[in-house]
Parts: sequence; structure tokens; C-alpha cells
Amino acid sequence: MTLEIARQVLATEAEAIRGLMDLIGEEFERAVDMILECRGRVVWSGMGKSGIICRKLAATMASTGTPALFLHPAEAIHGDLGMVTADDLVLAVSNSGATEELLRLVEVLKRLNIPLIAITSSPDSELAAAADVHLDLGVRREACPLNLAPTASTTATLALGDALAVSVSVRKGFREEDFARLHPGGKLGKRFLRVRELMHRDEEIPRVERDTAMKDVIYEMSRKGLGMTTVQDREGRLLGVITDGDLRRLMERHENPLGLRAEEVMHTGGVTVPGDELATAALHLMERRRITSLMVTDPEGRVEGVLHLHDLWGVGLF
Repeated sequence: MTLEIARQVLATEAEAIRGLMDLIGEEFERAVDMILECRGRVVWSGMGKSGIICRKLAATMASTGTPALFLHPAEAIHGDLGMVTADDLVLAVSNSGATEELLRLVEVLKRLNIPLIAITSSPDSELAAAADVHLDLGVRREACPLNLAPTASTTATLALGDALAVSVSVRKGFREEDFARLHPGGKLGKRFLRVRELMHRDEEIPRVERDTAMKDVIYEMSRKGLGMTTVQDREGRLLGVITDGDLRRLMERHENPLGLRAEEVMHTGGVTVPGDELATAALHLMERRRITSLMVTDPEGRVEGVLHLHDLWGVGLF
């Protein structure tokens, strides 16, 4: 009995979403165009369960490059209407299209000439008639056996709102870089971190010249604490790298290591990456080459920074 009820609920809600595929058309395209033309924010508004869905959809739009917020219709008519500006667009959600608080809000919005998109399952409703664009959910029965609790209608609203958000995002040309800028925290944001955001730069870069004495090389490596130093020419181009491992091997095989110069000890080149490389790609390169540091260089070979394995640990890329 329990599983039968659960399956029926899932079937009803799945059917509600499938039905939307036949319902979206010119009105959906008009709604997307309106959102793209909006110079302000997309203001989502709905009561009860619809309001909860609206909060989520406002967050989805905001995270995919469309400024958006949620406005509670009852609070709006008691002062919060000041959150809406002349440049905004309101997207009102009511399955019945007859929610009293929402209709009172719409009366004011129409007087203020605020563009309005309505999402309902009642094309003949007062809310649908007041809207510049109406999107029909097409839900005729809820998944609740009593046909009372908002279930299929809220699921369909969520799916239709996601379709709007993603369509607008794609039309705007929203990119990975934009997503990373809006998601600086968490795993999603870390996937798109660039090397330039994490590297050591300026005075943090260990650097010596080709004729630097080894005692000064060791001092520079110790002072900067990255277990290596770059060897650069006078224009800042990378000539080579000296690592802790190079020093250990030097001590084992040379009678007077401190009498040498940097160019006699360095290994030429060094593994380099551009500053706009993804940090995840830099990590894979370190793992493949079994090294702990990468030199960050510009197209002319000048050193812009140094990326250490610990920098990647610090932001939780492991």
C-alpha cells in the first residue's frame, strides 16, 4: 500500500513535468525575452508553498547570472513593496491564479507599470488576465489523494522556473568563469579557480640571478619557504629552477657546493603554466610530474608567480 501510494505520487508529478513540454511555446519565449530586457531584478512572488518555490527559483536565477530576489506578497503590501524598482520585473506564481494577497500586490504593480509574468494552472484566472505574459502549468490534479496539498503544482512550477533560468542564462552567454565568480565558496566554485588566484606573486616569488652565489641562493629559498627558487634573467624571464632536492644532491656529490653559482646548479626551464589555467589542471600536472611547484609565466616567459602544492591543499582541492 505504501509503495503504491509513493509510486502514484511520483507518476503524477512526473506527468505534470512532461505536460509542460507540450505547453511551452511563444509565451515562454516572450517571458525569456522580457527577462533578458529587464534592466533591474527579476522579483519572484508567491504565497505559501508557491512562495517557497519562488525563493528557490530566485536563488537559481541569481546564481546563473540574472539578478533576482523573492518578495513575500503579504509583506509587500505592508511596506516591502519599496524593494521593487521601476526597472524590475515581477514573476508571480499561484496555481489557482486567485491568491488574494498576490492579486492585491498585482493591483499596485499595474499602477506602477511594472512588467508582470504570471505562472498559474488557470489561464482564465484574474492573475493570468492581469499579466503581460501568462505561463500555463497545466496541472489539473495534485499528487495529494485529497487534491489539496500543493504537490504536482509546486513540482511543475520548480521545473518551469528552472527552464526559464537556464534558458535566460544560455541566451546571456553565461560561462564557467561567470559561474566561478558567483560561487567563490564550496566545491562548485573551487572547480573553476584559476592558477592566478592562488599563486605566490611579487615579493613572495623566490628569485635569484644566474650568477648568484649558492649561499645567497640557499638564503632566498629559506626566506621564501617554498622549497625552491626560480633563476631569472634581468628581464624576469625564467632560466631555470633550483629545488631542495637539487641542494641535497649537490651536497652529496660536490666538495665545495657553496663555491658554485646558481646557473651551475639549476635545472633549466622548469614546469610552467599560464596564469589563466584551471587550478584543477595544475594539480593534475603536479601529480603527473611528481613535483610540488609550478612556475607561472606570461607568453614571453617572464615569471608572474609560483604555485605550490600547499596552495591547492589550502583551498581544499584534494
